[in-house]
Amino acid sequence: MSTPDAPELVFTTEEIETLGRTADALSAYLGRAVLAEIVGAEETGFEWVIFAMPLDKNEDESEFTVVQVGGAQARIVGNRGGLDPKDNAVYACRYLWAIQLSDAEPVRFIKVDEEGEEVAWTETLEELLPFALSEDAFAPEDDTDEDEDEDEDDDDSPEPGVHSHTLH
Repeated sequence: MSTPDAPELVFTTEEIETLGRTADALSAYLGRAVLAEIVGAEETGFEWVIFAMPLDKNEDESEFTVVQVGGAQARIVGNRGGLDPKDNAVYACRYLWAIQLSDAEPVRFIKVDEEGEEVAWTETLEELLPFALSEDAFAPEDDTDEDEDEDEDDDDSPEPGVHSHTLH
């Protein structure tokens, strides 16, 4: 999977776009900002992304894992859940999950839950995401198979048990 532009343990452009769309879909679904910040490979040797939701003023931080997301050098992908894209603030957030890259063949992605436990391993990013985000999810379905099936049943007789009613 590695290319000269995207080493094996760095997210590809396509993967980054998918991660951004996931954060946007989660923001829309939850009705609250969900941030996805990519953390560079400098310290760990692999990139990873953290999904987190900025805390409400009334939320009790002791009920879940709290992380800091944002800042001047942050690589936040997606539309920031409606937050100002020029905002360099650091947000206290509820940690949702993270996905890290792996060099353990055939695994490329590892999902890490809010307890820090590795809970899923896969070759494809989409298997770890809560929504199907493929580009062709919105494309019209190809109905060529359906047309072929209809041509085979051109005898115009109703299916057994189906009665045709004509209104006059």
